Amino acid sequence: MSKILFSSISKKFVMALAGIFLLTFLPVHLIINLLLLSDNPAQFNSAAHFMATFPLVKIMEIVLFATILVHITWGIMLQIQNWFARPVGYVSGSKTETSFFSKFMIWTGASIMIFLILHLFNFYFIKLGLVKGNPEDFYSVAHNLFKIPLYNYIYLTCFALLGFHLFHAFSSAFQTLGLNHRIWTPVVKVVALIYSIVIPISFAFISISLWLFR
Repeated sequence: MSKILFSSISKKFVMALAGIFLLTFLPVHLIINLLLLSDNPAQFNSAAHFMATFPLVKIMEIVLFATILVHITWGIMLQIQNWFARPVGYVSGSKTETSFFSKFMIWTGASIMIFLILHLFNFYFIKLGLVKGNPEDFYSVAHNLFKIPLYNYIYLTCFALLGFHLFHAFSSAFQTLGLNHRIWTPVVKVVALIYSIVIPISFAFISISLWLFR
């Protein structure tokens, strides 16, 4: 049983399920963040307060963190397995079936993890009282952060890498779950491309708007 649970295939299956859940979370997070573009701080602060206090959301928060932890842990374990399975580089001229995006998933994922830690430190830890700040005025916290050029450089770089990560993750998740079809697979790839462009660009638009025009 343990061999089945911790096999490469089962890890990929769990990662696919976790990845799909995270893919549904990003648009929700984006919609709330778009309220930062409003001149009325109460709109974003009310949404942030609701997300921080509503019981069902707090339960989903636990699920979200557990999903992120599983996705990261399984991703690292799979990559280590792949490295050990191919200890010697391929000889010159040999080809692999590995796509361009999949080769760099571990590195794009690492950059997203670094950004996630930074994001938690600047926002979530304030809510927990571990970092100084007003948890009832995340609007001002966000606006002040986006006035810092270095923060924007990191933010924009991470979301550019997120786009590459999302494109491969979206397509491969459905493939891992066995949802391949001669008609629907090309559709999934188109949706993956649109999703991986729209989500990062939208977050980047918020960043640039707060940095340069607010």
